[in-house]
Amino acid sequence: MLPVSGTEVGRAAYSVGAGGDTTLEVDRLAEVVVFSELATVVERGEKFSVLSEEAGLRNFGAEYPLILVDPVDGSLNAKQGVPVFGLMLALLDGPAVRDVRAGLVLNMATGEEWTAIRHQGARRAGKPLEALARSHRKRIELLGLESSPRSVKLADSLMERSSKIRILGSMALSIALTAAGGFDVFCAPIPRRVFDMAASLLVLAETGGVATDLRGRSLEGMPCDLKSTSTLLCASSRELHEEAMALLSSGR
Repeated sequence: MLPVSGTEVGRAAYSVGAGGDTTLEVDRLAEVVVFSELATVVERGEKFSVLSEEAGLRNFGAEYPLILVDPVDGSLNAKQGVPVFGLMLALLDGPAVRDVRAGLVLNMATGEEWTAIRHQGARRAGKPLEALARSHRKRIELLGLESSPRSVKLADSLMERSSKIRILGSMALSIALTAAGGFDVFCAPIPRRVFDMAASLLVLAETGGVATDLRGRSLEGMPCDLKSTSTLLCASSRELHEEAMALLSSGR
């Protein structure tokens, strides 16, 4: 998608996709590539369904397994030529977050892949992934936030105890970086679609990270569809998650 990222061609709008956002040329091209690859799987006789942010639900002979596809996570970045956007794929054998069995997040600007299989660990660029140990005991060294001005205001209590803040504009990549310990904590104070989190939440879980909503409630039972939304607080360790929860509670 890099050749059209940040160009007038890539910024061209088509229609509103199944997820409710405007489909851009960068989104359409990415989805074409994904469905072309999936077509080869169908040709081998495999049966499954696909739920895409742009095309919606397509049945290829079976309700499950279900493949979730976000062709470009971080479409605004891709549209504007900011090289932080990714592809998200998640494989489910049921309707909820707990049913995600495999996930892939591809950084389309760098080519780096993040993958995970339930109970089999996570990998980054093909190598086993383990989260970096916390390097600052008294503060959150690096805090990631979801990208909206309102999110920044709602996360004020977290920011006060953080050394630095990063706002990438891609949920999938931000959560994956939290799984690696790059971000100590990532927070989305305004409800976001669970669909966008599915693959990277598995990467996080497989490295021992913790994810809940801002009330500390589990996301495991939430449906992985285009309508379900949740706030998100995730951290690379239980210790950091508990610390972040306490800070958010004190700021309410």
